[in-house]
Amino acid sequence: MKSRPEAKVIFVSIALASLTGCGMTDAKGAGGVLSAGTSTSLAAAGRAEKISSEIRDVFGIKGKESVTGPGVSECGGKDPDKYFQIFHPWSFTPASPERLGAVMERLEEELPKRGWKVVEYGSDGSKNRNIGLTAENDEKKHSVKIWHYAKRNPPKLSLMVVSGCYQVPDGEKVDWF
Repeated sequence: MKSRPEAKVIFVSIALASLTGCGMTDAKGAGGVLSAGTSTSLAAAGRAEKISSEIRDVFGIKGKESVTGPGVSECGGKDPDKYFQIFHPWSFTPASPERLGAVMERLEEELPKRGWKVVEYGSDGSKNRNIGLTAENDEKKHSVKIWHYAKRNPPKLSLMVVSGCYQVPDGEKVDWF
């Protein structure tokens, strides 16, 4: 089944709003998204992939990751020719699905040791009792939302890594992908 582009835009918008709205605000406390500094879109996308890989290192089990690359999104209310955010959605299907619960517990315990602040952890209240974890890393200027879907076939983790707001270097424009 093909997904409609509009659905992807809505999903990414909701995910970005929910991830960057927690504690990652600018230094002035104006309620905006934390500044991630100056970068090109491609370099920022590479950083998001590296952060995803660092999170993957915490899992401690074998499995298969989806092959999805980062994307570029507008930075709420700022000039889209100069400012952008990176989002990197991906999923992980374990070789041993029964170990996913332990992975979520490990993430809750280990991410803070690696500079992440867990701001939300627990059941989503659905009949499937999916577990969600949201964490922010002010030093890395990124957030992550991880969902544990135990009742899916196959069971898996879905992740969304989102950056703070980047500004492109002088004389450059945002590359959209």
